[in-house]
Amino acid sequence: MRIAIACGGSGGHLFPGLAVAQALSERGHEILLLVSEKEIDATALRAHPEFRSEKLPSIGLPTVLSPAFIRFLQRAWESFSRCRVIFRRHRPLAVLSMGGFTSTAPLIVAKLVGIPSFIHESNSIPGRANRWGARFASRILLGFSECRSYFPKTECIVTGTPVRTSMTMPLNREQVLETFRLDPSRKTLLVTGGSQGASGINQLLFRAAPLLRHLHVQVIHLTGERDDRLAAANYLRENIPAYVVPFHHHMEEALSCADLVISRAGASSLSEFSHFGLPSILIPYPFATDNHQQSNASVFVRAGAAEMLLESETTPEILSRLIANLLDDDRRRKNMAIQAKNVFPHDAAQRIVAAIEEIAK
Repeated sequence: MRIAIACGGSGGHLFPGLAVAQALSERGHEILLLVSEKEIDATALRAHPEFRSEKLPSIGLPTVLSPAFIRFLQRAWESFSRCRVIFRRHRPLAVLSMGGFTSTAPLIVAKLVGIPSFIHESNSIPGRANRWGARFASRILLGFSECRSYFPKTECIVTGTPVRTSMTMPLNREQVLETFRLDPSRKTLLVTGGSQGASGINQLLFRAAPLLRHLHVQVIHLTGERDDRLAAANYLRENIPAYVVPFHHHMEEALSCADLVISRAGASSLSEFSHFGLPSILIPYPFATDNHQQSNASVFVRAGAAEMLLESETTPEILSRLIANLLDDDRRRKNMAIQAKNVFPHDAAQRIVAAIEEIAK
C-alpha cells in the first residue's frame, strides 16, 4: 500500500514519523512523506533518499484576534489546495498524521476522498491541532495512556512513541566515550534541550558548573545553535571535561554512554530515554502549550523514573545538589533506569504499522 505520513515541522513530529516510515517500508509498503518547509525537515530527509516527499506550507496557530490569524487562514488554504493536488497525483490508501497544524490538511483531504486516516499523539496532553483534527481520523494512536480521555468520540490505541531505528540497540559505552574524547572512568552527564536546544537549561548549567567541579563528572552538552561556545569555555574554566556541540546527529551515541540526563520533557525525547533506560532530571519547557511538558514529566516522576524541577523555581544550588545526589547513588539510578524502561512500549512503530494495516486493508 502507499501510505502518506504527515510529520513535518519539528523533531518531535519528524523523527517518530521517519521511524514509522522505515517500519512500513520493511513491510513492503510505499511511503510518501508530507513535510514542512523548515530546514530541520530538509536536513533529516537528506539521510533518507529512499522516501518520496512533498512539502506543505508551514503553519502555526496564532490567537484569533492576532493580525497573523488572516495569514494563518491563507496558509491553511494553500496547504489544503496543495494537499489535494498531491493526493490526486500519488493516490495514498491511508494517511498518518504525527501532529501539528501542517498535518491537518492531509486529514481533511483523506476524509474527503474516503481513505482511512490516523493521528499519533505523543504527549500526555494533546496538541490543539490533534484535538481539532480528531473529528476526521479513523483512529487515534497514543504515546501516553493518560491521553485517552481527551478523545472520547474516537477509538484510541496506546502504541507508545516510536524512536529512530538507529536507536534499537545501545552502543559500547567505552568506544563511544573514546569518540567524544572523554574518560570511561568518570560518570557522564548528558544535557540536552531537544532538537531546538533549551536556553533556560543552558543558563542553569552555566551557573551550576562551579558547584560541579568537585564531582568526578564529565558532560556531554547539546546546547542548540547559540550557546555552544560559551558553554565550552565555561566547562574549560571550571576544569570539567566536556563535549559541547549545538546538535549531535547520532543521539544513540550520547544516550549509550550517559549515566544521568538533564532534559526538557518532550515526548520524543522521553521515549528515547525510556528505550535506553536512562534516569533523568526533567526541566519542562515552561511555555509549552497547556503545560504539556510538565504533564509528560509527571508521568515519569510517578513511575519513579525521573526527578522534575520547575525552571522558575530552580537555582544552580538546587540543580547541582540533585545532580550530586543522583550521581553518588548508583542503586537509586539503577532503579530509576528500570522504571524508565517500563514507562513506554518499545515496539511502538510496529504497533502503529499493525493498526494501519488492520484498517487500511
